[in-house]
Amino acid sequence: MPCALCGDIIPTEVARCPACGAWARRRDFRAIGVAVFMLLGFNAFIALGSGISLLRLDRPLAELTRDGYDAGATGRALAPYADVFTVSAVLAGITGVLYLAWLWRAYRQASGPRPYRSGWVVLGWVVPVINLWLPPRIVHDLWISSGRFSSAGRHAVGAVVTVWWASVLAAIGLAQAFPGGVASLAEARFSVHLGVAATACQALAAALCMVTVFQITRLQVGRPLAA
Repeated sequence: MPCALCGDIIPTEVARCPACGAWARRRDFRAIGVAVFMLLGFNAFIALGSGISLLRLDRPLAELTRDGYDAGATGRALAPYADVFTVSAVLAGITGVLYLAWLWRAYRQASGPRPYRSGWVVLGWVVPVINLWLPPRIVHDLWISSGRFSSAGRHAVGAVVTVWWASVLAAIGLAQAFPGGVASLAEARFSVHLGVAATACQALAAALCMVTVFQITRLQVGRPLAA
């Protein structure tokens, strides 16, 4: 198989790359990171495309009057977007499973201090209340412990993680609220605006998650693995 660091061909029975000395563990970890990164990009692309498509519905609704509004036609136009949110949720679930596998691996091999047990890397996402604050904390601590940062760098990491998690929570809440009512023109406009906001938050959350995966993987691949 080709080495993920230098591209040299490595025999399957060899644990280290003969050209750059990379361990197989590190190659496998980088491969998982690349897979998660690509899936997140696909999530962001779908969300962005859905948002742009919804924006095209906003202008015709803005030009309508109450007398010319057709609730049936508007409902049929918005119905597919509910299916899009369902598909996005399924894709996000698949991406999340692979992301947790990557996060588990990254957390266990982090060279810095690990304030939480490895089990919380998974449990922190499913235990009620705790899942509102523990996942971003784990990602933040993992990112910091994977490299050496100045005070400004730590603040930048904290800002990225905070905005990412706020976008995740907002995207979940807004997607659950869509579609809204279409009985009146005002309700239809609100539904479109709600959908645009939901897709924007989804795209932003996926893009920022790509940043965290890329940076943590790069830092861990570039330094010796923890024992």
